[in-house]
Amino acid sequence: MNEQANTQDHQPTLDIHQLLKVRHEKLAALQAEGKDPFHITKYDQSHKSAQIKVRFDELSGSSVSIAGRVMAKRVMGKASFINVQDASGGIQCYVARDSVGEDTYTAFKKYDVGDIIGVEGLVFRTQKGEMSIHAEKIVLLAKSLQIMPEKYHGLVNTDLRYRQRHIDLIMNDAVRDSFIKRSRIISAMRRYLDGLGFIEVETPVLVANAGGAAARPFETHFNALSEDVKLRISLELYLKRLIIGGMEKVYEIGRVFRNEGLGTRHNPEFTLMELYQAYTDYAGMMELAENLIRHLALDVLGTTMLPYGEEMIDLGKPFMRLTMVEALLKYADIDFSTVETLEEARKIADKMGVHYEKRHKKGDILMLLFEECVEDKLIQPTFITEHPIETSPLAKKKPGCTDYVERFELFIIGREMANAFSELNDPLDQRARFIAQEELRASGDDEANAMDEDFLTALELGMPPTGGIGIGVDRLVMLLTNSPAIRDVILFPTMKSLEKQ
Repeated sequence: MNEQANTQDHQPTLDIHQLLKVRHEKLAALQAEGKDPFHITKYDQSHKSAQIKVRFDELSGSSVSIAGRVMAKRVMGKASFINVQDASGGIQCYVARDSVGEDTYTAFKKYDVGDIIGVEGLVFRTQKGEMSIHAEKIVLLAKSLQIMPEKYHGLVNTDLRYRQRHIDLIMNDAVRDSFIKRSRIISAMRRYLDGLGFIEVETPVLVANAGGAAARPFETHFNALSEDVKLRISLELYLKRLIIGGMEKVYEIGRVFRNEGLGTRHNPEFTLMELYQAYTDYAGMMELAENLIRHLALDVLGTTMLPYGEEMIDLGKPFMRLTMVEALLKYADIDFSTVETLEEARKIADKMGVHYEKRHKKGDILMLLFEECVEDKLIQPTFITEHPIETSPLAKKKPGCTDYVERFELFIIGREMANAFSELNDPLDQRARFIAQEELRASGDDEANAMDEDFLTALELGMPPTGGIGIGVDRLVMLLTNSPAIRDVILFPTMKSLEKQ
């Protein structure tokens, strides 16, 4: 439906400024007549458009009332057709002068695409077989003063879509469906964890010490206390204090903030679900993660076979389990189990063209090799276990081993979906790990953890053996909605201001 075809004077040569002027003039005329649509405070809807279509046989011939946005309009003398879109979808409405009255029809002909209206009428099927509403009453509820994109081309510029999500939601059914699914995924996650006896909690966003992950925090100033504070990068350290306090199963779904780059997988603020369970370990977290993700797919999508791009992901069969060393051998033909010295690790990295820094130790290089040579090959769900201790300052050591810890990361479609530990509960070992992290910070690693005396004091009180896991909600939603970029599943992603471009 062409926007110019809906202007009062039907002049296709009108420029955008003239079109906007015409809309303002229409509103001014309504207000002068005492018919200001913005004075209407409510409208009673009996049904959504999708309900009418699903229950058409039952509702045929019955009176219904709907409300929504005019998405298309075709005026044909004494009768017209419009498409009205609400939260559930859209439905066609037939508006005839003889049914709504001369005055109402005259006013209706001045409506524009984008206006929000209420329609009351009888459910029927047109001669062409389309389920419709034969309007008996029609009312303008809000006047649109902006020009809608052309319906059949929609909003295709991705940068514009992210900046003007409100228009994106109006024009793109698939986008609206993805965000409805996101809401259902998070709700289903809560129900599942609540059913296992977990308690949902909230912990601080503004913190003195942003720990629990390898990331650079955002910093700000708290005027009332005259102190610098940070935005949290993780939920971990506060949730562990609740385990220490006797809350044996806790979880939080919340925003975390990491001062890092933008990309298809990264947004500086994102949603994280972290949970901690006393008296279990990372193997227990593996079982929970696999069961949770499979449950979400079944609950929201009704299947465990998921298309993603050109791949078909099978969440129904047991997830693969490999140690990091095994994965490096399987996918990159590198046998790291024979590497004993830092020099040997560096030679392998040089051979593979993997960049490392002088401060990196053998375990760091193992992680770098894995990230560069293996990650993107892990398409089907795969647990990667036994990470190097150098990259895991909050995880328990593997029994009888000084080089590796009880940790896993879950990868699907080459992306990290979850990260879990057998949580380190030895306060002396934890202090030593923090000291090592402080040394890394001094050497230039601004993503290393900082010493956290408050957390150590809590840990010294005694924490039971505990399993913990963090799941990136945005990446999980990307998987379950077949979305190629993280910005496609965040309603208002971080964008560079237009003034800076």
